[in-house]
Amino acid sequence: MRQLDRNRYATLASPVDWGPVIGRFTLHEEAGDESLVSNVSMIPFVGSQVVMMQVDNGRWELPGGTLEAGEHYLDGLKRELMEELGAALIHYRIFGSFHCESSASAPYRPYIPHPYFRRLVGYGEVEIVGSPLNPEDGEQVTRVETVEIEEAVRRFQEGGRYDLAELFLLGYTCRMEDSERSG
Repeated sequence: MRQLDRNRYATLASPVDWGPVIGRFTLHEEAGDESLVSNVSMIPFVGSQVVMMQVDNGRWELPGGTLEAGEHYLDGLKRELMEELGAALIHYRIFGSFHCESSASAPYRPYIPHPYFRRLVGYGEVEIVGSPLNPEDGEQVTRVETVEIEEAVRRFQEGGRYDLAELFLLGYTCRMEDSERSG
C-alpha cells in the first residue's frame, strides 16, 4: 500500500480548506463505500502528457465534478470529461480521495451525503474527441491543452493552487509506479 510522502506533498498531507468544506486526502485504490461518493476527479493523460483545462475566470482547474442523483461515479466522470474537456474516457484508476466535512447547513445538492462525503481522485487515459460541451450549469472551459507534467505543476503553482499542483504530480507518480509494476 502506498504512503503519502508528507515532505513532497505537504499541501495534500494537511487539511485542504475549500470554504465551507474541509478535505483530508488519503491514498487508496478502491472506491470504498460508494454511497458516500459525491464527486469524482481525474488527472487525465494523452500519451505521456497531462490534459489541463482553463475556465473563464482564467484559473486552471481539475477535471471532474459533482455526481448527478443516482449516477455511478464512472458515469459521472465520463459525463464531466465530455463537458469539460471534450474527451472520452479510455481508462481510470483511483489513487485516493478527499474525505470531506461540510460546515454548511445543507448539502450542495439535496441528494449528496451531508455533512460527510468523499471526492474520488484518479488518473487515466482520455481521447480528445471534440470541444468541451460547456453546459450552462457547469464551469465554462475556455482552453484545453496537453502539456508536460512540469508545465502543469508550474501553472497550478502560479495560480496559488498548490493542492492541484501536488495532486497532478501525485497522479503522474502513481501512474509511473503502476506502469513499472505491470511492465
